[in-house]
Amino acid sequence: MEDTIYEELNVGEITRDKNGCRVSDITKKVIAEISLKVIVNGAELVSVLCLNQYQEELALGFLYNEGVINSWSDIENISFNDKMLAVIINLKAGVIIDRQESLRSLTSGCGKCYTYINPLKQSQYKAVESSATYSINTILNLMNDFVTRSEIYIDVGGVHSVLLHTTDYEILIEDIGRHNCFDKITGLMLKENKLDIFGQAVVFVSGRISSEIMTKIIRMGVPVLVSKSTPTTAAVKLAQQHNVTLLGYVSASGGYIYSCPERLVS
Repeated sequence: MEDTIYEELNVGEITRDKNGCRVSDITKKVIAEISLKVIVNGAELVSVLCLNQYQEELALGFLYNEGVINSWSDIENISFNDKMLAVIINLKAGVIIDRQESLRSLTSGCGKCYTYINPLKQSQYKAVESSATYSINTILNLMNDFVTRSEIYIDVGGVHSVLLHTTDYEILIEDIGRHNCFDKITGLMLKENKLDIFGQAVVFVSGRISSEIMTKIIRMGVPVLVSKSTPTTAAVKLAQQHNVTLLGYVSASGGYIYSCPERLVS
């Protein structure tokens, strides 16, 4: 089945001018979503509301960012069943899912909203060790470029976007949920054996930074996270505790630094 990104629906378009309001029948593109099941070792672990793209990568990235797996070598096999809308994964012998990790349904609006690092996985969420520095001017220029590159948003709307940037590598991912974008990028890097890229990366995101997003960044080991919106207080505290440079409300003209300013140079 071909990935369905949007559907064309018959809607009523409201317009208003000096003569009053009127409604016209038109056809409009509307973003699509699926409920993607992640089945691990024969049991459904989670159901994720997401855009119907990069299904395997989303599942892999979710498992990595949640601390269930640590590398591609933890995977015995993986496949996407388009009739079930399910990613089916078998883990290598010895890779165990904690019994406390119960079935969850993740919404496109950051439904989990963690406010702390899961103490059961504390050792897998380490402070970011990067001592590299980054030009503020370059970050502002990249953000200015980033906000024009979300093709699905421009064409249809209804999605967030995340850009992973290094001097040698870039990838932009779009989805109805910010957290899905991060997991898809992580899954792609797992498949391509490029997890080490995260340690040199700046990540740009179109929406707010919740604690859930920050835990993914910490797990990924990304030193700099830049948002065009706001972070929550829980996200700021996690960034401070785990040595992540966090910027918010960033545009071409400026922004705010919430943590670890020592990585930034004028």
